Amino acid sequence: MDKKMTFGQPWIMQRADPYVYRHSDGHYYFTASVPDYDRIVLRRADTLTGLADAEEKTVWHCHEKGPQSKHIWAPELHFIFGKWYIYYAGGEKDDPWKIRPYVLECSESDPMKGEWKELGMIRAHSDDEFSFHAFSLDATVFENRGSYYYVWAEKVGVGKQISNLYIARMKDGHTLDTVQVMLTTPDYDWERRGFWVNEGPAVIKRNGKIFLTYSASDTGANYCMGMLSADEDSDLLDPLSWKKERYPVLKTDSKKGIYGPGHNSFTVDGNGNDILVFHARDKAEIEGDPLYEPNRHAMLMPIRWTAGRPVFSFDNKI
Repeated sequence: MDKKMTFGQPWIMQRADPYVYRHSDGHYYFTASVPDYDRIVLRRADTLTGLADAEEKTVWHCHEKGPQSKHIWAPELHFIFGKWYIYYAGGEKDDPWKIRPYVLECSESDPMKGEWKELGMIRAHSDDEFSFHAFSLDATVFENRGSYYYVWAEKVGVGKQISNLYIARMKDGHTLDTVQVMLTTPDYDWERRGFWVNEGPAVIKRNGKIFLTYSASDTGANYCMGMLSADEDSDLLDPLSWKKERYPVLKTDSKKGIYGPGHNSFTVDGNGNDILVFHARDKAEIEGDPLYEPNRHAMLMPIRWTAGRPVFSFDNKI
């Protein structure tokens, strides 16, 4: 059984973009961006709270040069198509912002001990002329009605770059089976503070609905979470199937001392309660570039459900 969880304060220090996956055997896995942005780490525990003290293992390290040699960001661990996959983004030392989405694959049963094989970049559909030719990152994967979908952020535009979210159906663990469809672009004021950003998608399915959260604006105190939703029976590759919330569903709360909450994932505790895993800062002021300031900490929040919809609040309790 989980020991008592503490909400609204750092759970795992200096681990941004936290991702928790609970496998079918009950084990919990944790991965996240590390401050040096140079490797991919995994933790495993029998309970959600046990991840905080679990041994952390480096399963992959960045290249010395060329692609995947800098800015290793936002890994996610998934078990799909009968294998383990880690989806992550990386840049190049000589071209740091040439960020593209990459994949690791492990065919063995134990992802902590098994060999991880590089599969390179995600492969777009042969008819897709646009995907992954520009700054692309923050991929997540979810299943619905027997199909897997890949959702990611990609920048477009001339002059001011804009980060949108796109979706495609998957053929296998590293190949897309359809061309991209745009789900959302930062068209509200709260998505345009500092930078025009929609990124960090995450999915939870409940009550016949798919809820897709994402992060918006710059990575300081302006960072916040928005949300889209669609019916499970709808055509998920039709943008009109998705409804976008007018206002952020989670944002900075200075009274609670939580700044820039975002880039989340979803899991359940040992009793089946839905839990939001997210990162945030515990200080308003940031010294230097927010991207390289390491104090974005992984935190936990219980999710409250009202009228079939998730409610994200720092006052939620179990």
